[in-house]
Amino acid sequence: MAKLTVRAIEAARPKPTAYRLTVDRGLYLRVAADGVKTWHVRYVVNGSQIEVRLPKPYGSGDGYMSLAEANTENVRIQSLARDGTDFKKQRAKQEKDQADAELQALTTRLPVRTLFEKWLTNGVARKNNNQSLRRAFEKDVLPQIGDVPVKDVTADHIRDLLRKVAIRGVNRTIVLLLADIQQMFRWAEEEQPWRRLLVDGDPSKRIQIQTLVTPDYDLSNISNRILTDNEIRELQDIFDRMQHQYNDAPDRRNATRPVKSETKIALWLCLSTMCRIGELLMARWEHVNLEKGEWRIPRGNFKHERTDTRPDFVIFLSTFSKAQFLSLNQITGNSPWCFPAKNLGDQYVATNSVSKQVGDRQTRFKQRSKPLKGRRCDDSLVLGGGQNGDWSPHDLRRTGSTFMQREKVDDDTRNRCLNHTVGSKLDRVYGPYDYAEEKRKAWELLGAKVAAILGPQH
Repeated sequence: MAKLTVRAIEAARPKPTAYRLTVDRGLYLRVAADGVKTWHVRYVVNGSQIEVRLPKPYGSGDGYMSLAEANTENVRIQSLARDGTDFKKQRAKQEKDQADAELQALTTRLPVRTLFEKWLTNGVARKNNNQSLRRAFEKDVLPQIGDVPVKDVTADHIRDLLRKVAIRGVNRTIVLLLADIQQMFRWAEEEQPWRRLLVDGDPSKRIQIQTLVTPDYDLSNISNRILTDNEIRELQDIFDRMQHQYNDAPDRRNATRPVKSETKIALWLCLSTMCRIGELLMARWEHVNLEKGEWRIPRGNFKHERTDTRPDFVIFLSTFSKAQFLSLNQITGNSPWCFPAKNLGDQYVATNSVSKQVGDRQTRFKQRSKPLKGRRCDDSLVLGGGQNGDWSPHDLRRTGSTFMQREKVDDDTRNRCLNHTVGSKLDRVYGPYDYAEEKRKAWELLGAKVAAILGPQH
């Protein structure tokens, strides 16, 4: 059989349909309709005829295979076939092994940033689509270790980033951030390829939180702050004084603005209903029935909404609380939200916005290295000269509960007004009474107590 020459190959012209030329025993040249010429080898292994296309087309230079190179490759493939080796399977295995090796090399370089995104998507589900979690990591974690390969992360990496957070004097943030980092690595220990990368185990396990927070910080984070009657009156006096000073200012553009009316109302509602501030700020007007004096909190707004299976919670508004909602309705009644965000379109304000406003006006307790940009920085809401420490909206919830105790409201009713789970599972199955009338009376007692403290003008 005459062998095909280079001249003959060069002379082969395309036809309307592809055709092939025999180059040598087992070696063929396929000429496509577009003129591309590819090498094909046919061989027999264990009685089965197999055909394979060589990876490079005919030609010279990089990316091409000449006639001589194709002949050499054909000889090698035929030799393998005589020894019982299938070149096609061998090549597929080699390509797979190479791909696995490249993937392994790539995997070992996977950074913490990629782990975080995977964990956020597949390993954790919190309110607002994990946005608070993302903000915390993008602020304090990813800038420090986001590009570090997961396999190289050590306990020292985590300690260093937490110590940088500690400079701001935010003990609670350190505790929460470490808890989130530890949760992320616990998830990684159960998932591939992360589990394979953590050859030395979870680096966050070795962190002792006591070495990072200030010595006087209570790690149990159990606050017992209760506002006294005098402090509540003082708070109202501060609000009134701020408003009068602003109203009387010769140039209001340069005057210190008072606390927003919506914020003041939110604080009085926290005190008089014992609600959580986040649940209040997510309220819609469709949830508030001013005629019946009821505010319904949807289960999706509960603190632990993903695991809480209880029905929506109804707060029976006292005369005082209803008056607060009526005042609020005069301000935000044209929005579907009771506390609409100013610049976010159809959305409620951030659930930490009121807490920030209160905290920014008690800066003596914040240990901030410098004022926060665009935020207030004064002590205008420090109560009682600061002798009892700072206070937060959540402390008003605790204060309201204490007032109910003083008014001799029984603990079962008081806890139900707090939307706490009361009794055993068996009790809840066989004792479904809703305590509606008892709760209504308890909230009215609380509202009357708050109104008496603030005086008849409120």
